[in-house]
This record gives sequence, structure tokens and C-alpha cells, in this order.
Amino acid sequence: MNLNTLPITVVFQSADFVVVDKPAGMNFHSEPDADGQKQPGLVVFVQQQLGVEELYPVHRLDKMTSGLVILALNKPSAQTFQQLFETRQVEKYYLAISTHKPKKKQGWVKGDMIPARRGSWKLSKTIENPAITQFISQNTRPGERWFLLKPYTGKTHQLRVALKSLGAPIAGDARYALSVEAEHEDRGYLHAFALRFTLHDESYEFCVPPQQGQRFQTAEAQTLLQQWQTPWSAFKRQ
Repeated sequence: MNLNTLPITVVFQSADFVVVDKPAGMNFHSEPDADGQKQPGLVVFVQQQLGVEELYPVHRLDKMTSGLVILALNKPSAQTFQQLFETRQVEKYYLAISTHKPKKKQGWVKGDMIPARRGSWKLSKTIENPAITQFISQNTRPGERWFLLKPYTGKTHQLRVALKSLGAPIAGDARYALSVEAEHEDRGYLHAFALRFTLHDESYEFCVPPQQGQRFQTAEAQTLLQQWQTPWSAFKRQ
């Protein structure tokens, strides 16, 4: 992790919760490094930065994924958020980039997630308890396609597996893309772009563009980010 990403960007803070922009490459929870030394993760960094005694994570992001994370500041709020997530009342939108052409350009990916080798997952054709993702996509530059993803479930590695199942693994994803391709990318290109929900009868909308990654900073990227700056509207046009 690049320490230049510190301090963590606080997007919003209230008495009940905080929304932060997680840097790519940062663990969510504290984990030991290769030498067995415990390295602080996002939750610890934010806790120290805000000077609070405790934070309550209500969802999480993979290490490679950047973007919006909600952390509750007290137990009652954490319980309320958990109910909102469980009942799918928190809208989540992600950006991803692939260097491969997908089997289809927009639509849905649905299927059960089943364990694969070495902690990976794969998509099954069965739909007993499926991962559900809606997506649209658009070419930006030759050999580069952007995806706007809306997950309706919160399965482990859901979006990474969904794009791999479309034949378009996320650029820089060392687990699901070809390693010879992933090692040439400066990050895994998945970003938690926007959140929308209602809490205590008050509506909240957050949308933060990615700050890290060369592919996210091109002129074509900025044009598309402008088009997708209210991602819920982009899906309504479908």
C-alpha cells in the first residue's frame, strides 16, 4: 500500500455514520504482512484519523477495490445499516475496466457462486441463491471497455466473477485475469463509485470518481465519468 494515500478521504460524516473513499491496495481489516507483522487496515486507519473509540463496518471492499465505504459510528446505526443491506435498500454502483470484449454489452449476470481453487469463486448455471448483477458497458479506447455495475446481492468477489464469466475479467485483477496481463496494470480496476439509500427518513446520495489508476485518468475516462455522474439515471435509460 502506498502511504501517500493517507490520510483517508472522508466524504461525509454525521453523528451516526461516516462515508470514506478507500484507496486501492489497502486491506479492509488489519492483516499480517509477509513477515508476520500486523498491518493496519482501512477500519483502523479511519478510527485513528477520526479519534473515535470504535467503528462498525456494515459492508466491505476487496483489497484491490477503491471507493465508497460506510462505517457506522454506533451499534444502533450499524444494526440499521445491516438491515438496509440485507433487504437490498442500499443501491450500490461500481466502475470496472476490462481489456477484453464481453459476451454481451449490457444486461444481467445471474448464477450461484461456488468455491473454486485457492480461495477463488466461479459462477454456476444454477440459481438457487444467485448472485445478481445488472450492467451496462461502453468502449472508451481501443482494447478498453468500461462497465457500470449495479449488484443486487453482496456475494464475495461477485463483480470480479461476473465480469470473468462474461469473458471480460477486470484489468489488473491478479486472481481472475490472466497473470501475464494483470502484472502490467498499475492497479485492479474496480471502484465503488456511488451509494444511495434512505436512513431515518433522510435520503443520501454519494458519488465519488476514482482517484488512482492511469486508465481512470484519461480524457476518454473523464468524458464517460461525466456521462455516468448519476449512475442511477444511466440504468433508467436502459
